[in-house]
Amino acid sequence: MRAVRALWLAATLLVAPAAHAADTCHIALGRGWPPATENYGTAVEKLFAVGSTPALSFTLLPRTGAETGLLLIADPKGGDWNLRYSVADERVHYWNGNRLEFRTAQTPDIQEVPMPAAVASRLVEDWRRALTIAAPAGSTAPFSENDSWLFVAGDLRVSGLRPECELGEQLREQIDLLIEASDEGEEKREKRWRQLGQSLDRMRATLDAMSTNTAP
Repeated sequence: MRAVRALWLAATLLVAPAAHAADTCHIALGRGWPPATENYGTAVEKLFAVGSTPALSFTLLPRTGAETGLLLIADPKGGDWNLRYSVADERVHYWNGNRLEFRTAQTPDIQEVPMPAAVASRLVEDWRRALTIAAPAGSTAPFSENDSWLFVAGDLRVSGLRPECELGEQLREQIDLLIEASDEGEEKREKRWRQLGQSLDRMRATLDAMSTNTAP
């Protein structure tokens, strides 16, 4: 699991844009599922959920290699939430000759840790706002032959390509922090929650600016 996590973090750093270009950068996300992706994505999400209903999830369907996912699962009694990072034991999307199969009879590698309810609920609220602005009502999720990014916040589903621009960088930064927290002890996790709060503060400022620029 540590090796997979390291590869994910390295990949996000290697392809990070060198500069912001708000006037030319497009966040390629839309509502719903990308074309020809729903059956595949549903299979992976169910594999990672293990019967639970997450309040927030992010799933990466890569062009090659194992699928990964982050889930936030609320405690119905109001206690700490569960933060889960999952990696498929073997790639779910599999061509058996000319027939596509979904290999869901497997046990994914899972890292699961408690997350303070206040931090988790704020993350859900802020991501829902971010995704609503990034993919307004009526937008459609674009298809990609490369990686597909799937976000779900409550009843809101937003999907598409790797999110870019300042907002995309902030979402990716938060995903990295969550992945790191899922594999750390309590003391280090506390540091990640503080970093996450700071990143969410910056994202709120970005969203406020975006809302102002798009206001009639």
